[in-house]
Amino acid sequence: MPEIEIGGRKFVVDEEGFLQQPETWDDEVARLFATTEGIAEMNEQQWALVRFIREYWLEHQTAPMIRKLCQATNLNLRTIFKLFPSGPAKGACKVAGLPKPEGCV
Repeated sequence: MPEIEIGGRKFVVDEEGFLQQPETWDDEVARLFATTEGIAEMNEQQWALVRFIREYWLEHQTAPMIRKLCQATNLNLRTIFKLFPSGPAKGACKVAGLPKPEGCV
């Protein structure tokens, strides 16, 4: 598996940059991975989205479906794409420290 270095820390990732050791995730890791998505500083909506995705994954061992994500966060898909331009699966899930979601292209 490849490694990347962000902010002086090394992480094992897949070929698309998804964290392969989700147990190493914490708020600082989220901030570091956000920079790889072009996000210099996470705002309240981004944190709410990332925290929901993370909690859902810890409970179900899978990323939430888009509809569930929108319902739980009261954010529409357009807003989610504004918060994470590469999308909820590629951007938000990466920042939440999940492995690449199934069905993510």
